[in-house]
Amino acid sequence: QVQLKESGGGLVQSGGSLRLSCAASASIHSFNHMRWYRQGPGKERELVADFIEGRGPNYEEGFKGRFPISVDYAKNAIHLQLNNLKPEDTALYYCYVDQLYDGRQYVYWGQGTQVTVSS
Repeated sequence: QVQLKESGGGLVQSGGSLRLSCAASASIHSFNHMRWYRQGPGKERELVADFIEGRGPNYEEGFKGRFPISVDYAKNAIHLQLNNLKPEDTALYYCYVDQLYDGRQYVYWGQGTQVTVSS
């Protein structure tokens, strides 16, 4: 069982930045995909950024260049840098990881960290 704990959310003005962190209870070398999702008010959950172990980052088209994802192997942490924030970026941001063992996929989610952007 893997625990994920997000932090770094908060209230920020439009144009501002935040750095989200996700602390994992296991070595991130054991993960396949490390992702950040978000869910805004009244919206579906959407994928923001994906980091594939051994391959690097992969971004959804609407977030490319603005929300870089990175990993810290020494601290078993996954980060998401939120730049040039807009009110429509207001959402609960979730950390996700998965593992592949013996042909089975194990998926883990954090509880989320709230980001609120004021205009």
